[in-house]
Amino acid sequence: MAKYSALLGRRVRVQYRAGDVYLPASGTLAADSGKSIFLEERFEKDGSVRTFRWEIPYQCIVRVKEIGADSSAPPSEWDGKDADGAPRESRFLSFRRKPETA
Repeated sequence: MAKYSALLGRRVRVQYRAGDVYLPASGTLAADSGKSIFLEERFEKDGSVRTFRWEIPYQCIVRVKEIGADSSAPPSEWDGKDADGAPRESRFLSFRRKPETA
């Protein structure tokens, strides 16, 4: 059964897992096969309209949320802050740039 078929044709933001990394993606939900979802993004390059489509398997999906057509800011629940604006503890390590040596 297709879990996300109610969102077909709508702009969505997806957080998905690729190995040990969580990645965001946004686009129009183009298809739902029951095993994967397919996002589509259309853009113009060199005067021609191009379409980029990618597949995200169900087992990799962390969350899917509908977004407005003009929304470019990430949803607040994914920005690393709690509801009161305090920073949330991250499960990811932050790497500092290696100091340059002469």
